[in-house]
Amino acid sequence: MARIIVVTSGKGGVGKTTSSAAIGIGLALKGHKVVLIDFDIGLRNLDLIMGCERRVVYDFVNVINGEATLNQALIKDKRVSSLSILPASQTRDKDALTKENVGKVLEELAKTFDYIICDSPAGIEAGAMMALYYADEAIVTTNPEVSSVRDSDRILGMLASRSRRAELGLEPIKEHLLLTRYSPKRVEEGEMLSVEDVVDILSIPLLGVIPESQAVLKASNSGEPVILDIESDAGKAYQDVIDRLLGETVEFRFLVAEKKGIFSRMFGG
Repeated sequence: MARIIVVTSGKGGVGKTTSSAAIGIGLALKGHKVVLIDFDIGLRNLDLIMGCERRVVYDFVNVINGEATLNQALIKDKRVSSLSILPASQTRDKDALTKENVGKVLEELAKTFDYIICDSPAGIEAGAMMALYYADEAIVTTNPEVSSVRDSDRILGMLASRSRRAELGLEPIKEHLLLTRYSPKRVEEGEMLSVEDVVDILSIPLLGVIPESQAVLKASNSGEPVILDIESDAGKAYQDVIDRLLGETVEFRFLVAEKKGIFSRMFGG
C-alpha cells in the first residue's frame, strides 16, 4: 500500500520543494516506485528543481478536469526510472483542487507507486490543506528561526485537526521534523535556534538536519536535486534522511561547528 507523505511548512522559503525533490529521488534510488506531486497551483517550482520544466505538457489540474490522463501528465525522471513527477499548473485557479478530485488522483496513483510525495505550498491556504488532507505522514520543514518554528507549530495544529485521519478518528498522521539551513556556527553566536530548541518547541521526532550550504542553491539552479551531490554536506544529510525514513538508525551529522586548527587560526584559513 502506498505511503502518502506531505512535505509541508508554515513559512515560505524554508527549502520545502528542495526537500521534496531530494526525498523523492532518494527513495527512488533505494528501489522504490515514487511519484512527486506539486500542489503549488499557480507557482509551480518542483519541475524546475527536478530539471524537467521543458517536458511539462499536461499538469495536475488537466488531470482533475479530465483534459488529460494521469499517464499523459506524469513525467518520468531521466535519471531514475522508478521516479515520476506530476507538475502543478501555473495558470489555473487554486480552487480547482477539491477533496473529492484529489482523492481520486491519489487513489489511482496508489495502484502503481510505493510512495506519493506531496510538495505542499507554504501556510494554510487551500492548496496546502489539500496536500495534507490525505497524508499518512508529514515532514514538517522549518528553519531554525523563531518565526519559522512558530508557523510550523501552527501547521502541526492543522495536521492534527484538518486531515482525513482526524475526521475519521483514525491513527494520527505520523509527524517528522526536518530542520533546514542549519549553521552550528551561527547557533554558537546566538543568531539562530539550536536543534534542541526547535525539537523542544515543536515536540515531534527529528528526521534530519540539513546544513546551510551553497550546494543547495547550485543544485536548484541546475535542476539536479542536491541529494545527488554526494560530496556536499547537504547531499549527505539528505541521504541520512532517506535512511531514517526507511527505518534505519542513523547518527545525526553536521550539528557542531568545525574547530579550526592552529595553522588556520594563525593564517586566517
